[in-house]
Amino acid sequence: MDVLSDVVAVTRTGRPRSAHVRWHAPWGQEFSSVPGSAGFQVVLEGSCWLLPTDAEPVRLGTGDVVFLPHGKGHILADSPQTPVTAPACRPDDPEPYDAYASDRVDRSGDGGPVTVLLCGAYQLDPSRTHPLLLSLPDLIHLPAHTGRRTELSAAVQLLAAELETPSLGTDAAVPALLDALLLYILRIWFDEQPHREDHVTGWAAALNDPPVTAALHAIHRYPAAPWTVAKLAAEAGLSRAPFAKRFAHLVGQPPLAYLTWWRMTTAARLLRTSNAPLRTVAAQVGYTSEFAFANAFKRTHETPPGAYRRKAR
Repeated sequence: MDVLSDVVAVTRTGRPRSAHVRWHAPWGQEFSSVPGSAGFQVVLEGSCWLLPTDAEPVRLGTGDVVFLPHGKGHILADSPQTPVTAPACRPDDPEPYDAYASDRVDRSGDGGPVTVLLCGAYQLDPSRTHPLLLSLPDLIHLPAHTGRRTELSAAVQLLAAELETPSLGTDAAVPALLDALLLYILRIWFDEQPHREDHVTGWAAALNDPPVTAALHAIHRYPAAPWTVAKLAAEAGLSRAPFAKRFAHLVGQPPLAYLTWWRMTTAARLLRTSNAPLRTVAAQVGYTSEFAFANAFKRTHETPPGAYRRKAR
């Protein structure tokens, strides 16, 4: 897989949750701060205000998308002045989302202007969070007029339709659409970053640097390959020394250090999700020696692979 797809596949755990919610002003809803979660809000109709706990209020209009990758608490309301009396919604609690399986009318409203939201949450495993996600700001706001929005708009419309009118296959379609929505949000945000002067290093710059991206894709597609710095430099189309310096500058660690980290992250996923023998897992991440693999895994995860598998089950 490519880097972004791998990030979502490795980091997310459990089933994502979502709801299609209709509010009548005045209304307000608090979303608790939950580390290890990521939430999104999409305004399908009307407008509202997002009130972060430690930043200025953000006005949201129809078509706006907000992503909170680190689970920061916030309030959504029709106005910054509206008091919030409803119980807080926790992204890691399935109950509120189950209650929103169909359109919900906020009974506290008095028939004022309507706001329709598509909201949801992903559970992330802090022990295997990819540095790409750690590099994201607390709040990503994609206004409706953001350039390349065709794919994102399509995912939003399909997800809203599935939640509004559940049918055969909805339970399978919704998680897939939520993953697509997350990927499109991240893709758009990273695509926009090269145009900002404050993003000259880091993952935003790395994913828009063709040589470094080529090396990253090679690592992610073929983690078992016998990579060396010279071979990765060849994938990047650069000589060894300039490539190593460029990769470390943008990614934040040397090429082989990142390769080892990714191999051990991939191995952890295989141990959790398959019954493959340790020698098979070792081979799939580039180790011909089960002993060498076990030592590398323990250095990264601070536990032997067998014990890790037993604890994860």
